[in-house]
Amino acid sequence: MFNTVIIGCGNIAGGFDTKTSIDEPLTHAGAFTQHGGFDVIACCDPDVAKRQAFQEQWQIPFGADCPEELDVGDLSIDVVSLCSPTVLHGLHLETVFGWQPGLLFCEKPITQNTEEAAEWVQRYAAAGIPFAVNHTRRWAPDICALKEEFAQQKWGKIRSVSCTYNKGILNNGCHMVDLLHYLLGTLRLIAAGAEVYDFWPDDPSIPALLETQGGIPVTLNVGHAQDYSLFEAQFITERGVLNMEAGGMVWSQRTVIDDAHFAGYRSLGKVSVEEGSGRAAMAGAVKNIYQALVEGAALSSTGFTALQAQRVCQQIRQCAQTQTSYSEVSA
Repeated sequence: MFNTVIIGCGNIAGGFDTKTSIDEPLTHAGAFTQHGGFDVIACCDPDVAKRQAFQEQWQIPFGADCPEELDVGDLSIDVVSLCSPTVLHGLHLETVFGWQPGLLFCEKPITQNTEEAAEWVQRYAAAGIPFAVNHTRRWAPDICALKEEFAQQKWGKIRSVSCTYNKGILNNGCHMVDLLHYLLGTLRLIAAGAEVYDFWPDDPSIPALLETQGGIPVTLNVGHAQDYSLFEAQFITERGVLNMEAGGMVWSQRTVIDDAHFAGYRSLGKVSVEEGSGRAAMAGAVKNIYQALVEGAALSSTGFTALQAQRVCQQIRQCAQTQTSYSEVSA
């Protein structure tokens, strides 16, 4: 059993799970509780009522307003989940580093500033503390299977990818960029569009044109967070069209068939729809964390992979602000 501390008592920490015994936990507390190899011994949040409700819901014995004030007696701290607001991550990363835990599980983005985030990732790495970042889709079974399908050329050549997101280039855009890095490899920025302030006052959503190292064009389009949540991607391939919808909760596809009306032509067949396995991602993350602690297994999402995505998002923001090409920004 690994003693675990959760910093921040919001939705992703445990609020999205309304009870402790559920089949597919969506939160840190839910996944740690379901796994059975972790004991959540403490939580921190300055909202006393929220923290006390969180402690009661998840049966957590210790609590504090902030990590700096936390006292767990003689108990060791093996795992820390950092679920506090991003603006506080730098301060909390400093405190957690002093605890020297066995592993850190951090919500994205690591910090608001990419250079600061890089310093923390390097510092934890130098200290030998594994640093996991919750880019959830790297643990979703269907995304893992799709990565293998692309690697094995099941869909043939990928011709282009079109993605749509909202709620901030850093907060949600980095999820999309990281997903594309995972599936297709590192992206290169070509151009960025105008900033759209649809939710965060300091993190606009920004459209962009990118490409993979192999030259596959990728478009990053934006919606508006005040309308509805949006996180979707379409993969145009040699053998059909694959759509990730509803954040990965639904997948649809159309494969190539001989055209029924025009001899010698090929077209796309009827839409086939199936449920995604995104709800299993958090449980997959905690399973991976347990394997990393017990067996030394590699983490699927790390501080270094998260930094790659955050740097691309920063480049997009710089291009949008200066209305220049990436080559001009990086020169």
